[in-house]
Amino acid sequence: MPLVATGYPPLKISLGSSPTDGFETSVPVLAGPALESLFGAAQPAGQAGALTLARHQDWLLGGATLPLTDGLEAAARRLYTDLFQATRGLHLARIWNYVPDINEPGPGGLENYRLFSRARSLAFEQHYGPGFKQLLPAASAVGAKTPALTLAFAATPRAPRHVENPLQVSAYDYPGDYGPRAPSFARATLVTGPAGRTVFISGTAAIRGHATVAPHRLLPQLACTLENLRQISSACGLGPNLDRGGRATRHFKVYLRHAADQATVAGILERELLTKADQVSYLHADICREDLVVEIEATLLGVDSIP
Repeated sequence: MPLVATGYPPLKISLGSSPTDGFETSVPVLAGPALESLFGAAQPAGQAGALTLARHQDWLLGGATLPLTDGLEAAARRLYTDLFQATRGLHLARIWNYVPDINEPGPGGLENYRLFSRARSLAFEQHYGPGFKQLLPAASAVGAKTPALTLAFAATPRAPRHVENPLQVSAYDYPGDYGPRAPSFARATLVTGPAGRTVFISGTAAIRGHATVAPHRLLPQLACTLENLRQISSACGLGPNLDRGGRATRHFKVYLRHAADQATVAGILERELLTKADQVSYLHADICREDLVVEIEATLLGVDSIP
């Protein structure tokens, strides 16, 4: 069965005040908003290599889609080099990656996600040095059905706090079973600002320790994912339910390997996680491990207070 669900709009990431100020991914949106505009009326801020930049208050935002002319690893190195150039003097808070054919074998037979993870990790280490793991922000990497790599980011002059899940091995410390270089991200990142705190929850799936829970099985994976979100939420100081009932604006993206699972997942999330005020998009995408079928990320804006 083909990855792309036909008849659905692709996710578009907006960097400004107009829907035209952004770029499309090739990830179909099964339900919910097809335009992601987390920071509202950002203003154009030029280019940094392939990246288009925008500013909202003291946030620097940016993104690009780069064809795989010289291969996936070369594209990742190019985008991350441009990213570090653009954010010099700032702190990375969140990165979104849309990786073409993420579970397919690339050159030499290594899975595309592992090729991407190697390039990303080496880029971070080259830029930040041997202590780079402590500076890694929240992130996600899901599959796209296009011969191009898409990246979007948010950076800030304010020092963030990066958070891990006590039930999971930190992704950057995964053993070599998962590729020649471990994935480079924190489970969550918090940034304090004048309008409250911004919390970025990375793409979260059914992983305990470093192992997949209930391979290929939707319901137990969704239950494990929700428990992981509760643990990360508590570690962030939000209580177990991601500030549900608080004053924060909550944005969710739910990635589903199988489009037919959308109604089932939506019903459970509406009961256990979401409120009517939340903004949630369900997307049809492959996930970083071929045995994972669901992944959830969240962005919370204007959180009142966190210890």
